[in-house]
Amino acid sequence: MADRRVTITDQLEDFAHSDITLDGIEKRVHVAGSGPAVIVMTEMPGISPQVARFARWVRDTGFTVYMPSLFGRDGAVATPKEGAAIFQHACVSAKFRAFAAARSSPVTQWLRALARHAHEACGGPGVGTIGMCFTGNFALTMMLEPAMQAPVLSQPSLPLDDPAGIEISPEEIEAVRQRLEREDLTVLAYRFDGDRFCMAERFAAYREALGKRFVGRVLPDSAANKDVPPFVSAYVDCPHNVVTAHLIDEAGQPTIAARDEILSFFKHRLAP
Repeated sequence: MADRRVTITDQLEDFAHSDITLDGIEKRVHVAGSGPAVIVMTEMPGISPQVARFARWVRDTGFTVYMPSLFGRDGAVATPKEGAAIFQHACVSAKFRAFAAARSSPVTQWLRALARHAHEACGGPGVGTIGMCFTGNFALTMMLEPAMQAPVLSQPSLPLDDPAGIEISPEEIEAVRQRLEREDLTVLAYRFDGDRFCMAERFAAYREALGKRFVGRVLPDSAANKDVPPFVSAYVDCPHNVVTAHLIDEAGQPTIAARDEILSFFKHRLAP
């Protein structure tokens, strides 16, 4: 992948931009690559250059990346004011349940349909996905779709008002657990030790619900990049964005090791 500056707007010119209608709902999806499908879900406040960089790493590993536009301006470096407005709008949107534990966000229905669509288009054993921050837990709910095979939860932050909460119903989490056991699958998850948006209590709740099928990684705060975008600098006062804003793109860094483990996880589960 050619070096790109992550401090300026990413034009996403190496992605195909498709308007995909599923279950009667149309969303813009940026698609690139070839091979089995991996759905990269953005974090707040939208598809930043750092999110797009991670999507390209997935693409260059041998996958077709599907990157749906869920909120914000695609490719933009959001100002603090713009990012705050996007966050506030998402919190009250009917598509998301930012403050409701034990219930999945309605948008996950569309994302499960996208997984089916991507699997039909790309083939292979199944589909992988990564959710980040606001979308982190969506990757778990998407395991209710049989095409999903490799879920990654990066700093899952919902519900915002309950550090030990899980944004999925008890019936759904039990169905996911049974599937993981039946098909010998695992859920991979990441957070920084001092993250105040995704705290240790949340990983403990996942572990209690999923047992050994939940593989949680905790990175030291010292591994976080301190040179971050304006929105993160203004509103995220702790290490948080494991594979995007707080990633240090240098060999030997713990965040690069996390990225490489995620890419290997996708290869292990999805490579023909």
